[in-house]
Amino acid sequence: MQTPAMKNVVMLARAFDDPLPPEVRDLDLITFFFYYHDTAYMAVDRAEMNRKLYAALKPGGVLVIADHSAKPGDGTSVAKTIHRIEESVLRREVEAAGFKLVSEGDFLRHPEDTRDFSVNRPTGPVDEFVLKFQKPN
Repeated sequence: MQTPAMKNVVMLARAFDDPLPPEVRDLDLITFFFYYHDTAYMAVDRAEMNRKLYAALKPGGVLVIADHSAKPGDGTSVAKTIHRIEESVLRREVEAAGFKLVSEGDFLRHPEDTRDFSVNRPTGPVDEFVLKFQKPN
C-alpha cells in the first residue's frame, strides 16, 4: 500500500453483506477473488451483498469474480469442505442483482481437475474460473 502504484487504492474491511459504505458510488471496478465460495457457508445474505456491489458501481462499471470450480450439481454444498463453488450458481446469483456477464477468462482453467479435493491441499491442478460482469448503462 506504500508504493506509488497503490496511491489510489483504499483498503476496506467490512461484512460481506454490507461490503461498502453507502456513500461509495460510481466505482469503475470491483474485484472479488477466490472468496465468493466462502460466503456460501457464512452467515451472509449473498443477494444483499450482490445488490450493494451493483449499487456501488457506475453505469458500465465492472465486477470481476474469480473462484475455484466445483463439479456440476455441487452448487454451494462443497464451499466449506473443499472451498469450491459451482460456476453456474455464482453466475445466477450475480446476474439476479442486475449484472450482465460480458466476458470469461480461461487462463486459470484446468479441465483435468477432478474437483473432488480441497483447494487448500491440492492434489493436482485446480480449475478456476474468472467472470467479468458489467452493470448496464
